[in-house]
Amino acid sequence: MKTENTNDRILSIDVLRGLVIVLMALDHVRDYFHNDAFIHDPMDLNTTTPVLYFTRWITHFCAPIFIFLAGISAYLSGSKKSPQELQLFLLKRGAWLILIELTVVNFGWMFNPFFSASILQVIWAIGASMVLLALVVRLAQKLVLALGITIIGLHNVLDYLPASFQESFLYNIFHTSGFKGFQVTENYSIVTVYGVLPWFGIMCLGFGLAFIFKRNYDSTQRRKILLLSGFGMLLLFVVLRLINGYGDPNPFAVQSDTTTTILSFLDVSKYPPSLMYSLLMLGPAFLFLAWFETTQNIITNKLKVFGSVPFFFYIVHIYLIHLLVVPLFFAQGYTLVDIIQRPFWFRPDLMGFNLYGVYAVWILVVVILYPLCKRYYSYKLNNKRWWLSYL
Repeated sequence: MKTENTNDRILSIDVLRGLVIVLMALDHVRDYFHNDAFIHDPMDLNTTTPVLYFTRWITHFCAPIFIFLAGISAYLSGSKKSPQELQLFLLKRGAWLILIELTVVNFGWMFNPFFSASILQVIWAIGASMVLLALVVRLAQKLVLALGITIIGLHNVLDYLPASFQESFLYNIFHTSGFKGFQVTENYSIVTVYGVLPWFGIMCLGFGLAFIFKRNYDSTQRRKILLLSGFGMLLLFVVLRLINGYGDPNPFAVQSDTTTTILSFLDVSKYPPSLMYSLLMLGPAFLFLAWFETTQNIITNKLKVFGSVPFFFYIVHIYLIHLLVVPLFFAQGYTLVDIIQRPFWFRPDLMGFNLYGVYAVWILVVVILYPLCKRYYSYKLNNKRWWLSYL
């Protein structure tokens, strides 16, 4: 297993994390710069195109892989701490991430100084999952692994609860169907996008499997486990999708042509992450971890930089993308009167480019972020201040 001697980071994990956060940036650029993003769902088979569909679909890998790797990192960092220290660290870091989601992240998304809405997305899901992980972290690692597998496999049972209960705030905090808004006051609402329970299951899976990344673990055996698990998850996804029963609320249906039928087959639910979704997204993650362990080139070296400072990348890329929207807003003829588009400012529904423009802006964002991430990565390598562990 290739590691960096300077800080004992695991290359394969950093490279995979870097890959998915670069893809994540594509989705967020599409949100702000695609002229159809606020009009149609790119996964809607009635209105999408194959290119638009896959531009959105490929980014579905980001959240589950990111949270799965966070579980691995929690275990590896915890191996240097006592159980009490790890528990306290997870509680504090989880609470910190939830606070950052509600403040820094939400403002970056909306540029709305009145904070008329709080959107609970991936940083909230990671933070809340860490808090829950702190409650079980003293259990045997195999029990945490079993808990993760159980949650991933069985949480879709909650889909069968009465519709009236599924509309409740409690249900949506723990098992949301996506983008549910709850009015707290006349001028403030909470929008739940990531219900924490299934994401907590994915984090437990990462924590429970992290022992194979220990430095004294046989590398051949690790790659065998990763490859068998990855292919096994993809095979199970295919079987379940063909059975078309339990495991996803969106059944697969044969369409009028082969291409659209394939799109339907791959269209699995992210909100919440269904069993089929988790299998389809995490299966390739296992395969990439095995591949990146023996692959190192100029691309993996670049991705490693991004993956070594994921929190920094996440925060900066949101603000960078939204700032780049501002000159486009005025260039396309909008005025100060049009700024307030609640909850997102500087983002009228029809503003933006076609997909060619989206990809061009995405490349620009990645190019701008690389030297910033590299410099911050170098700073972290050469400074061991305690607060850096929270960033």
